[in-house]
Amino acid sequence: MAWSASSIRFAGAMGSAAEASPPLPPCRQLLLSNNRVMKRIPSSEISCAKAVFGISNYQIVNRGRAIFGQASSSETPPTSTTIDLLGSSEKVLVPGVKSDSSVPLSDNASHDMEANDELIEDIKVETTKSIQNGGEPKIQPRVVPPPGTGQRIYEIDPLLNKHNDHLEYRYSQYRKTRELIDKYEGGLEAFSRGYEKMGFIRSAAGITYREWAPGAKLASLIGDFNNWNPNADVMTKNEFGVWEIFLPNNADGSPPIPHGSCVKIHMDTPSGPKDAIPAWIKFAVQAPGEIPYNAILYDPPPEEKYQFKHPRPKQCKSLRIYEAHVGMSSTEPKINTYAEFRDDMLPRVKSLGYNAIQLMAIQEHAYYASFGYHVSNFFAVSSRCGTPDDLKSLIDKAHELGLIVLMDIVHSHASNNVLDGLNMFDGTDSHYFHSGSRGYHWMWDSRLFNYGHWEVLRFLLSNARWWLEEYKFDGFRFDGVTSMMYTHHGLEMTFTGNYAEYFGFATDVDAVVYLMLVNDMIHGLFPEAITVGEDVSGMPTFCLPVQDGGVGFDYRLHMAVADKWIELLSKKKDEDWQMGDIVFTLANRRWSEKCVVYAESHDQALVGDKTLAFWLMDKDMYDCMALDTPATPAIDRGIALHKMIRLVTMGLGGEGYLNFMGNEFGHPEWIDFPRGDQYLPDGKFVPGNNNSFDKCRRRFDLGNAEYLRYHGMQEFDRAMQHLEEQYGFMISEHQYVSRKDEGDKVIVFERGDLVFVFNFHWNKSYTDYRVGCLKPGKYKVVLDSDKKEFCGFSRLDHNAKFYTSCYM
Repeated sequence: MAWSASSIRFAGAMGSAAEASPPLPPCRQLLLSNNRVMKRIPSSEISCAKAVFGISNYQIVNRGRAIFGQASSSETPPTSTTIDLLGSSEKVLVPGVKSDSSVPLSDNASHDMEANDELIEDIKVETTKSIQNGGEPKIQPRVVPPPGTGQRIYEIDPLLNKHNDHLEYRYSQYRKTRELIDKYEGGLEAFSRGYEKMGFIRSAAGITYREWAPGAKLASLIGDFNNWNPNADVMTKNEFGVWEIFLPNNADGSPPIPHGSCVKIHMDTPSGPKDAIPAWIKFAVQAPGEIPYNAILYDPPPEEKYQFKHPRPKQCKSLRIYEAHVGMSSTEPKINTYAEFRDDMLPRVKSLGYNAIQLMAIQEHAYYASFGYHVSNFFAVSSRCGTPDDLKSLIDKAHELGLIVLMDIVHSHASNNVLDGLNMFDGTDSHYFHSGSRGYHWMWDSRLFNYGHWEVLRFLLSNARWWLEEYKFDGFRFDGVTSMMYTHHGLEMTFTGNYAEYFGFATDVDAVVYLMLVNDMIHGLFPEAITVGEDVSGMPTFCLPVQDGGVGFDYRLHMAVADKWIELLSKKKDEDWQMGDIVFTLANRRWSEKCVVYAESHDQALVGDKTLAFWLMDKDMYDCMALDTPATPAIDRGIALHKMIRLVTMGLGGEGYLNFMGNEFGHPEWIDFPRGDQYLPDGKFVPGNNNSFDKCRRRFDLGNAEYLRYHGMQEFDRAMQHLEEQYGFMISEHQYVSRKDEGDKVIVFERGDLVFVFNFHWNKSYTDYRVGCLKPGKYKVVLDSDKKEFCGFSRLDHNAKFYTSCYM
């Protein structure tokens, strides 16, 4: 009898502590070896359904995982009763692994029409090479497809029918907004090009500057070019609250505002006079000795602008993300640059086997220690690390290496700064944000956008498109999406999975509609682009297409997994770990909605928290990581579990995987941004670190040092990434958990053509261990965490081949 599991999307409910491994149906089983050395088993020893897996009885480091793959058919199997039905691919087993209805902007300034016309070919349309009418290329405008019916979500998940009223209202609001945008703005494609009208627009005749500030009573443009005279270049305001001024070129044809000039908008507001950084500014810098940032008109001559040389890579089938912060990516205690990251880090990421990088802290932020999440200037690159052209060079080099570049974009909140941010921009607290308490995030000390306002939609949609269009990013990781989707922002809230928690009065429908619009725009205009949403709530439909009624993300961050590992390491002894609990957490995701999983990210690396390596090895990491130094029990246990945790997470937890830079080798230091002493509002004194960069860097030299155990951990991570590249197991439809044994502390599952086996027992190894597998044939080890090069004990023989037998 043949048993097929190809139709099973995920089987994570196999057994419990009492029934860890239910009887398997007649299938093929994997045969491994006995004690220490794996060897072929004579046919006389092969019995039905028996697989022998051996790990030596080492009392401290018995944890291990190995992956077995089907051997090539060129090798002759021993004569036996096993069935040798080899396929073309190799299999593996792993032991151990409201909108405001205001009408659009006026377009009565003829002096910038030429610039807009020039932009049409570059931004609005793309040329297709289909030849017609005498061989001329057809110019085809890029358009966002019209809304669908939004009904398919009910076919995918019939339980959603109980919340039909909410979901239909949500989709009707989305359709209504799309219709208004089509009617008044010419469609989502045109609406998302706000940067062609707002801010500083260069044309052949001069420079036009526009700013939406309805609360301001008077406004003027000031800067180096007019000696900061507020009376020199006074702006005019239209009926929609948009201020405008046109500056003609100088007599010699040079621009009225030179490239690199400092500029600001001076306003008389309800809160008094203020000088603000333009909201759409593309570059801002902090002068030495000053605290507020200064806006810079970044407009280099054409010959100095960076020209992209390499096309975007095709979208990866499986996503292996290397999360990185450019500023802290140096081994030296300093702020690293885009150019240094390009030259030093990109080759490293490629060599490690990752196929995507996720860049943090790209949008300008006044407070370095905010990790880039308190954005002050949304269209500006972080000037600490270089210029806009430096960032473009970095991204172009990544594309040359075949790496996808994702940006960690922040549309969930904004810096509370008044002097150099959007807060109180026009003197009112309801400009870009909700007024009162609804517009303030008490935990983050930041402002919250009003996603129901027309100009806020223009600003944010254009911002997302700007980074894709101007810098050639390949997609985004949207930060803080849970905070956006609920009026309680997920604070002091436990999501249990009850659908009423997602579809009720606590849901911010305006915010969800914005997320649908931005995903619609991104995927419509950039079909290869990737969007990942940071949502801890588990919102149903989050990763389903907008046309089907979903929110439209490609991936959700599987955030509960990292919390589970910290919980186990901080609160429970090894013997108290429950295999079923681990499997449930890893597998607890919605069918047909993809997840990016991680064992730890930048959150766990921050001062005040601990990385997995620190939880596992603590102070021993400082004295016992040299290979010529005897390892302590904590080091042996820690290295073994560090590898196992990462592999079981990648193997079972999602359709994509993420690692924060340095964690691949168990970085020994936490992240502590330079800071001085400070007093909190309640008078409490918080000591600083003397503004030191010592803990705000990454010691990649430790992972590269072959005489340190860090190197073995790094090499295992490299092998893990290349294994996924070879077998593509994260995107396989075949996922099946065959064992969660609470007594043996063993987890066995299949993903694609691989079989993963993990032994989490703290002091017990096994021989003659039966392991089930779907496909019959000959198997081999393709990844083993116990290899010497991975700081293991080399207790498995990788030359052995293993044969299945039928269990009736």
